[in-house]
Order: sequence, then C-alpha cells, then structure tokens
Amino acid sequence: MRTFVYFSQSARTSGNFDVKNLMDAGRLDIAMHVIINAFFLSHALRDDVALHLVFYGMPDPPKHIEIRVTKETSLSKKDTATLIKKILYKYRPGKKTEAMPGCFVEKKSFLQVIAELEKEGKKVFILDKTGENIRKADLTEESVFVIGDQDGLPKKELKRLKKIAKKISIGPNVYFASQVVSVINNEMDMRGV
Repeated sequence: MRTFVYFSQSARTSGNFDVKNLMDAGRLDIAMHVIINAFFLSHALRDDVALHLVFYGMPDPPKHIEIRVTKETSLSKKDTATLIKKILYKYRPGKKTEAMPGCFVEKKSFLQVIAELEKEGKKVFILDKTGENIRKADLTEESVFVIGDQDGLPKKELKRLKKIAKKISIGPNVYFASQVVSVINNEMDMRGV
C-alpha cells in the first residue's frame, strides 16, 4: 500500500473551525485537497493508499490523522472538511481513536509517524525539487512519500529525516501539495505498484 505523509505547520488541531473558511483554520483547505487527490478517482475511491496528516497548528499540537479507505469508509469530496472536523472532535488524550471506519486520530509528532513507518520496513522518500527524478527512483508499493505544506517541512525534523529518507522530485517546478499527490499516484499507477 502506497503511503503519503502530509505535514502542516499551521493546520488547526481541534474540530473547532468553520468548514466554510478553511484558510483561517491554518490552511486546512490544502489538507482537504490532499485528501481528495489521494483517494478520489472518477466514480471510485482508492483502497491502495494510506494517508497520514500531521498537524502542528493551534490549539493542541501535534495531531496525527490516519485515513485508509475500507468498505465502511464514507468519503465525499464536498464533505472532506467536515470529515476532518469530526475526526479531530473524536480525539481522546493518550490513545489512538478510530473516529469512523478507516479514520484514526492521536497525538503523535511528525518524526514519530515517520519512524513507525520506517520500522514497518517502508522506504521513505521526501519530495524535493532537487531530488532524484521520480521516474528513475526505485519505488515499491510500500513506498512512503513525505510532502510539506506551503511552508515546507520543519527544519529541525528535516535534518533527522534526511538521514533515513531519500529525496525525489516530480520535476523542476514547485507544485501544490495536492498536485504532488496526483502525480505520484499516476506514476505508481503507470508502474503497476
């Protein structure tokens, strides 16, 4: 299963936000587009993707949301913001909570999420325009793709992450995080992994 980790320095970490004004909720609009591009196909949902959202915004950072499509998962493009709101409201201190089928929330740092994925034997890639061309990279179905928000990845954590991850690029231009997810999904689909 291909895995995406999206990091946001400012995304709100409680369900107390207006779904009609996501830019004021720490740019949760970006996270919504990442979800849509990670899972939605024309007339179908991907079940070969795991998405980890790591939010460091106020009022209670960090929050880790994990989403995997199951038969019981109910996702709708127009209700993606409401989905995040409901997941964040279901957070319970000290435990990983299944907020709804295939959707989990817990308090966990960005590096803890990456470390756990690496322990599972997954190969971690950081998206960076100076990295190796994705078309030449050794990708498997167990690849993890780490993507930052409009402000990038946290510098302190990035130093440690670079020791365990390989930089790859989707090209010389900087794309929106959600576009990066679409390009990677396409590349993996074309490879049949």
